[in-house]
Amino acid sequence: MTKTISFAIVHFTVAFTVAWAMTGSWIVGGALALVEPAINTVAYFFHEKIWKGIEAREAEQRAILV
Repeated sequence: MTKTISFAIVHFTVAFTVAWAMTGSWIVGGALALVEPAINTVAYFFHEKIWKGIEAREAEQRAILV
């Protein structure tokens, strides 16, 4: 979970900076920086869970073949 929170902070910062640089608006930058990374962080969390499951199944299959 710490990795996910760390990623969220980095993502928020990048999203805000890009949105502010493109629009010049602190409000638009802030709104975009709150919404997009929040959704992307949830997606990232589940992405990591799925990959851990895939890796576990692959390790299990390798153990069976040995």
